[in-house]
Amino acid sequence: MEPIGIRPTNDFAFSLTFGTPQNKVALMSLLNAILEFPVPIADVQIENPYNYREFLEDKLSILDIKATDGRGWIYHIEMQVLVVADLTQRLVYYACDQYADQLRSGDQYAELKPVFTICFIEGKISESKSKVHHTFSLTDLESGRALRNTIEIHTLELGWYNLKESELAFASELERWLFWLRNAHKYDSETLRRLFPQPAFIQATDTIDRIARKTEDKDMYDLREKRLRDQRWMINSSIRQGLKQGLEQGLEQGLEQGREEGREEGREEGREEGREEGRQEGRKEGVDLGMVLGHIKSFQKLLGLIPSNDQELMAQDIAELQALASELEKQVLKKFRG
Repeated sequence: MEPIGIRPTNDFAFSLTFGTPQNKVALMSLLNAILEFPVPIADVQIENPYNYREFLEDKLSILDIKATDGRGWIYHIEMQVLVVADLTQRLVYYACDQYADQLRSGDQYAELKPVFTICFIEGKISESKSKVHHTFSLTDLESGRALRNTIEIHTLELGWYNLKESELAFASELERWLFWLRNAHKYDSETLRRLFPQPAFIQATDTIDRIARKTEDKDMYDLREKRLRDQRWMINSSIRQGLKQGLEQGLEQGLEQGREEGREEGREEGREEGREEGRQEGRKEGVDLGMVLGHIKSFQKLLGLIPSNDQELMAQDIAELQALASELEKQVLKKFRG
């Protein structure tokens, strides 16, 4: 038999597998494997079930899953295929937003329910090669005391996962789910059912098998795959363009500074600084309209200012950053060209 060929990490396939009412068993199994509550989740209600028509109307929407259990606890699950620079901030923002959004006029703070944000990341965002699953909560740094049952964020970096099929028999439930998510598309349905005979896994396998066989679902899957390829192409193109612009801009700034100072040493330092700044900022900020952040930092250095850190700059929108870069550029030109 041929492999199923449907990647569960495709956000459409992921949403259809875990974000539909008929697949609650699969979702509960996945949540229990991640969260490991003393008392497992016994039932969930999916608050935003996948809607085919809504997806047709907005093909660029983010397909996440929101569910609640019998206690009213809130679970937000998403599959992040592309690693973006502000992912951490976005996860914190959405977790806080869902926590605060519970209260209505007249409600008491004691009525707030815990929020668990869970993000599967197909790549890597940390340097910890031995750890796939990270848990973040509100914790006192000195005593280690945590504010339980408030906000908790889980990241699962599939890029670090390397379990082999031969190790499945001794793997934890979470490790088995991570293997399924990363590798199910490489197997035929019969083999998957043999490797993962539990009802939750059978439910998940049946779903991706159905996507492969059902024309409209396969069309949707292919559309999301195309969107992903287009996004990757745009990012890579932006990085290449940003790197090119950064190198050119940095070299030009270095030469200008060197001429103005009238010293060969100044020229060489200016060239090297410009090249290095261009390389670093071109790679890091190419996605966000090329070199705007790099230009800001370069201009600040040329003006003798302390360069802004990334956190300060990323708090502003792109229009504000472009305006800042333009203003700094005027000051640089005025300083060096009189």
